[in-house]
Amino acid sequence: MKITVLGAAGGIGQALSLLLKMKLPAGFKLALYDVAPVTPGIAVDLSHIPTDVAVKGFAGDDLPKALEGSNVVVICAGIARKPGMDRSDLFRFNASVIENLVSAGASICPNACFCIITNPVNSMVPVAAEVLKRAGVYNPQKLFGVTMLDVIRAETFVAHSLDRAAGTIRVNVIGGHSGKTILPVMSQVGGFEFTDEEAAALVHHIQDAGTEVVEAKAGNGSATLAMAAAAYRFVNAVVRGLMGEENVVECAYVEGGSPHSRFFSQPMRLGKEGWYKVLPYGPLTQAEKASLEGMLPTLRDEIRQGEDFILKPEPAQPAEKSS
Repeated sequence: MKITVLGAAGGIGQALSLLLKMKLPAGFKLALYDVAPVTPGIAVDLSHIPTDVAVKGFAGDDLPKALEGSNVVVICAGIARKPGMDRSDLFRFNASVIENLVSAGASICPNACFCIITNPVNSMVPVAAEVLKRAGVYNPQKLFGVTMLDVIRAETFVAHSLDRAAGTIRVNVIGGHSGKTILPVMSQVGGFEFTDEEAAALVHHIQDAGTEVVEAKAGNGSATLAMAAAAYRFVNAVVRGLMGEENVVECAYVEGGSPHSRFFSQPMRLGKEGWYKVLPYGPLTQAEKASLEGMLPTLRDEIRQGEDFILKPEPAQPAEKSS
């Protein structure tokens, strides 16, 4: 099986590639691609680690070679929002990146699972879906928005609040992957009950965790290491499903028939063809219901923004006449 990481020279990409090299099953192939010319050197560096995962790096015009024969394509390419950057500028730049990379994947490895990490995920996944549709190869069960970072944060913060060992708590996070669209379902954390105040404080901490990292890094970066760990957990789950393991369940942002919006994150079963069953997230408290209803206008607008980027592109500006 072959895994391809697009954006492999960035902070998320390098850390994710390291985890994949160290933890993928023996015999797997790992392809790393980035526009940065350093990418083949990153692959050589990783190749010195003693595991039976073959790794090769590609840069520049070698995107088709990186994608050839890929079973899973993980996209973390693009830019992070920087101080002073308008959110619409971030969207336009990263949407163009997703359009180009997914277009190449649709042509070269149309049956691969595509895992989108690039932000804003709520809008990037609809961009990818419309690109795959345009190419005639869209399979909703093979397109994922990776929202696992919210899940691992929720599980970490809840475990700490309960004085439990890390990794012993499971928390489903539904909705999307930005601000108030992130809804950890605290009422369904098995065996524990939270007061409304405790639940609200935890939800707020999870929703604002990205800002916490940016501020702690003093404007010199965003979440990369935790995101890489989250991405590895999700990609590993996809791989386990593709290999036929049963009862692999994780949350992801997919087009799965949600009554709330076209794309929605909730738990699902993963299998040999991607995800095959979206699972219920359980009954919500009144506060959770209110949060869910409150997020939907924002989530739907962000989905529409991604769709419109492909379906209703901005008209080209006329060239200025020379005097």
